[in-house]
Amino acid sequence: MSVVQLQRETSPAEAGIGTATSGASATEPRLRIKDVRLEYSTRGKNVVAIDNISIDVPDNQFAVIVGPSGCGKSSLLYLVAGLAEPTSGEILLGNEEVDGPGPDRGMVFQSYTLFPWLTVRENVEFGLKRRRMPAKQREEIVNRYLNETGLAAFHDAYPKQLSGGMMQRVAIARALANDPKILLMDEPFGALDSQTRNSMQKLLLRVWEENRKTVLFVTHDIDEAILLGDRIYVMTARPGRLKEEIIVPIPRPRSMDMVMDAEFIAVKRRILDLLKNEIKDDEH
Repeated sequence: MSVVQLQRETSPAEAGIGTATSGASATEPRLRIKDVRLEYSTRGKNVVAIDNISIDVPDNQFAVIVGPSGCGKSSLLYLVAGLAEPTSGEILLGNEEVDGPGPDRGMVFQSYTLFPWLTVRENVEFGLKRRRMPAKQREEIVNRYLNETGLAAFHDAYPKQLSGGMMQRVAIARALANDPKILLMDEPFGALDSQTRNSMQKLLLRVWEENRKTVLFVTHDIDEAILLGDRIYVMTARPGRLKEEIIVPIPRPRSMDMVMDAEFIAVKRRILDLLKNEIKDDEH
């Protein structure tokens, strides 16, 4: 696996790729994935889903994982969440080994994981209540995220009364309200319409800029990866390995107005080339 930085002030065709030292960051890693391998059996066959991946995610950075379908992106996120155990290797959050779910990790899934018997407000408030946060403080936090996700008018609705996109907005609001040390997001905007997706990307960037939490985010959308990420981890086709770590050179704040900038195009071309090669390799 290589770590590269696409240099600024270059044309897309000439975007210089300077080799960086793996793990050379200004801050200690919040998340450290060390030689992690994941195997499972299906229909009598042993499948290697993830093959000896090592990743250091620095504290306060926004890290994004991209890769071909079925390469183990979501599986890796589940391992970090403590919802599954690696076959070998270890995952450290700070200095503590991950051995199960914990309140220090917030998770937003691809599917809509809401409590159907709770209202929108009660779903967003759920984690805060479990922490026994005072009612007034809970109300302020919940109101903030209901407003920012466009859900205030639906605060007393139940999940069955909401569209798929609205249910995912509730899940995102709930995760943000719980203020975890690291936020794990598995294609959280995939079910949203384009306008709402852009709005939620802006919301996430704004919240992240204010709090600088560590984020590990999975997406198929290359533009989204570049817009959000400080660094992008590109995975190979199954068995999933880390092919390249790209340090995104685009300054913040960012917006989708940057998609035609030379720097944005250079990063996008690099990722597309890597993924194109993986698809070709997987076909042979």
